Amino acid sequence: MPNYDMHALQQHILRMLRDFHLVCREHNLHYYLVYGTLLGAVRHKGFIPWDDDIDIALPRPEYDLLIRHAKEWLPAPYEFVCHETDPRFLGGIGKIQDASTTLIERAHVDYLGGVYIDIFPIDGASANRLSQRWEHFRGNCYNKILYLLHRDPYKHGHGPSSWIPLLVQRLFRADSVQRSMSRMYHRHSFTSSTYTIVPCTRLSSVMPKAVYGTPTPVTFEDCELMGVEHADDYLTRVYGDYMQVPDEQHRISHNFHYLNLDQPYRDYSSKQ
Repeated sequence: MPNYDMHALQQHILRMLRDFHLVCREHNLHYYLVYGTLLGAVRHKGFIPWDDDIDIALPRPEYDLLIRHAKEWLPAPYEFVCHETDPRFLGGIGKIQDASTTLIERAHVDYLGGVYIDIFPIDGASANRLSQRWEHFRGNCYNKILYLLHRDPYKHGHGPSSWIPLLVQRLFRADSVQRSMSRMYHRHSFTSSTYTIVPCTRLSSVMPKAVYGTPTPVTFEDCELMGVEHADDYLTRVYGDYMQVPDEQHRISHNFHYLNLDQPYRDYSSKQ
């Protein structure tokens, strides 16, 4: 079980989600609740009780638009962070973080920021199944390399377990890997593609664009937010029998290394 107040964290990121919804409405951005957040909306009418994050997706053109305008569109203390805005950032997706909080996900990873909600781009994908699998495999390889570039190589000691991270850190540069990943995911136009892929996720994220359809109202806690048009199809593709509640040993929470909802992460950084 997490060593922090799960309910307090859920309420905090719910406020962030409401605020993001208002930003999207003001600037005509089309977003979807996805993954565990959509599953929670459909199965629990809100958070999955043991879940402590929020998953949002936007079509790639609108995701890129958000990157360009985040500083003017997002109210303080929110920040949009991704590899395009912060070279220290890990991975191929973005996050909206609250700069008035502090969150360290893992002790052995060198990124410090605030409590966040995940923002995924939805990219176009090839209609060829073999090409889809190849792009998914390449994306996961890039993501693993980025993780190893930011990870303490001695997490498990100074023996053989340190050799692969040390080799990766010698052979690769994060900015080069990020550019290669970005080129791959921009290869297929979202607008003209019939299939989509979401970076750094499971193969089941590859699906017809029509499954997302028009953003459709869905109840999440006390809010009306936007889910995918064909929620049953989406959730079945991603989770299978999604209405089956897992037993306790398969209920996974993040168990963050450090969480403080009242301390700006820059203050934490300056005191270390």
